[in-house]
Amino acid sequence: MFKINSLFRNLIDRFFQKFSKDIGIDLGTANTLVYMKGQGIIINEPSVVAVNKKTGQILAIGREAKKMVGKTPGYIVATRPLVDGVVSDFEITEQMLKYFINKVHKNGFSFAPRPRVLVGIPSDITEVEKRAVMDAVINAGAREAYLIDEPMAAAIGARLPVQDPAGNMIVDIGGGTTDIAVISLGGVVASRNLRIAGDEMNEDIIHYCRNEFNLLVGEKTAEDIKIAVGSAYPLKEKMQMPIRGRDIISGLPKEIIINDEQVRNALSRSIKSIINNIKTTIEETPPELLSDIMQRGIILAGGGSLIRSLDVLVANETGMPVRMMEDPLTAVVRGTGIVLEDIKSLREILVENQHEKSLI
Repeated sequence: MFKINSLFRNLIDRFFQKFSKDIGIDLGTANTLVYMKGQGIIINEPSVVAVNKKTGQILAIGREAKKMVGKTPGYIVATRPLVDGVVSDFEITEQMLKYFINKVHKNGFSFAPRPRVLVGIPSDITEVEKRAVMDAVINAGAREAYLIDEPMAAAIGARLPVQDPAGNMIVDIGGGTTDIAVISLGGVVASRNLRIAGDEMNEDIIHYCRNEFNLLVGEKTAEDIKIAVGSAYPLKEKMQMPIRGRDIISGLPKEIIINDEQVRNALSRSIKSIINNIKTTIEETPPELLSDIMQRGIILAGGGSLIRSLDVLVANETGMPVRMMEDPLTAVVRGTGIVLEDIKSLREILVENQHEKSLI
C-alpha cells in the first residue's frame, strides 16, 4: 500500500511540476518577497490587505492595499495579517498567499497551479505558529510546504558557508522581528529572537514626536523620517527634514523640522536592545566558533540594518568586524531561492515540511 501511495505521489508531482514553478517566500511583517525557481525575485510587495468589514470582501492586496493605509472610511480596514513575523489572521494570510501564488503563475498555464513553496519564518516561533504558516501555505494552493529559519535563509543568501564546521554570525533586522544567530554545520548554535525591529523603530519615532513636539504623526510618516534622517551613530554631516502632523494641543495642522540627532535619540532604545542581544549571543558562542566570526565578521541583513552607521555602532560595541551584506532587503528570499535550486542536498537545514494531505 505504501509503495502504491509513493508511486501515485511521484506521478502527481511530475504532472504538477510541468505547470507549476517552485517558489520561495519571505513572508515578512512589512513586505512579502517571492522568488521563482529559474527566474529570481519576481514579487516584492507590502504585506497589507484591505478588507470591507461590512461584507468581508478583500478589496486589495499588496501595493494597492498599502496606498489605502490611513485613508479609508471606517468600514474599510487596511491591515497586516502578520504581526511580529507570525500569522495573526489565518484567513487573510491564506488569501494573501493565494494572491501571490496566482500572480506568479498568471503568465503561464494557470489551471490549478500547485507549486512547492519554501517559506522563511522567524526563529524561536512556537509549533502552533509554524503549523499556522504551513496550513496557510497548503490551503493557498501549494503542493508541498517547507519552512526555513530566516537567519539561516539570510546566511545562505549572503553566500556564507553554513554547512562548513566554522562559525557564521548573522543579524537579520526585519519589520517585525530581529533574528540573531550563530550558524555552523548547517545548524544554529546560539540565537536570539526579539520582537524589536523596523516597526518598533517607527513607533519610537511616533512617541518621540508626541512627547517632544506635541505632534501626532502616522506610521508612514514615521517610516519616512527613519529612512530619510535615521542613524545609529553620529554623522559627519548633519541632516534634517520637515515633517507635518496634527498638533495635540490645538488639534490643527503643524509643521516642524526634525534632525538626525533627535531621530537618533528616538531610535536609541530599540537599537540598544538589539545590540545587547547581539552581545548576549556572542557570550553564548563557543570560543572556537568565536574565533571564526572574528575573522569573517558579523553580517547585517534585513531592511532594519539599513539604518545609517548601524554597522559602525555594532562594531564599536562588540569589538568585532561588521559588514553589511549586499542588498540586505532581499537576503532571506534569495536564500530560499538558493535552497530551492538544490533542495535535495540542503533539505537537512529545513525546519520541517508537509506534503499535501490528500497525497499522504
